[in-house]
Amino acid sequence: MGVRERKERERQDRERKIVECARRIAENEGWPAVTTRRLADEIEYSPPVLYGHFPEGRDGIVSAVALTGFRDFTLTMGRALDGIDDAGRLTAFIRAYLEFASDNPATYEAMFSMRLGVRFAHESTPPELRAGFEMLSSALGGRATGESGTRAEVFWSALHGMCVLTRGERLDPGNEAARIAELAELFG
Repeated sequence: MGVRERKERERQDRERKIVECARRIAENEGWPAVTTRRLADEIEYSPPVLYGHFPEGRDGIVSAVALTGFRDFTLTMGRALDGIDDAGRLTAFIRAYLEFASDNPATYEAMFSMRLGVRFAHESTPPELRAGFEMLSSALGGRATGESGTRAEVFWSALHGMCVLTRGERLDPGNEAARIAELAELFG
């Protein structure tokens, strides 16, 4: 392996380490605890090294966590739907989505609530976001285009609302199964 390849691999490893550290801190302590100085201390690199990877600073790191979250989300949803028949597909997707949001609250927040340096529903939308939305649309039995795309957006909005309201303890925890069934019936 040449010097150039080794340096590139080391750069990718540092970037991965920064993103993983930011995600770990955010999941354990919340996003306010994620600062470039804290990350630099945790991974034992200077702040300029972080800015070398993420010139946008913390916002770039949050965007990288969100993109990693979308990759994880797509894999998780795919596993949840693997082997599920059409009749149970939507309910399985809803459960897996709610579980993903509950298990990864800070990552979910980065993915769906925080300002990101990427655009949704645009030609420049990163492939990780497109794959996540395609997964959402496929759970409804369609592709994320035209009327089907609008239906997926409304479905996503309802799921996101359920996640936010559940996290904020605004919904009756004993009524979750009924909410899931109702949402699946509305969109099934």
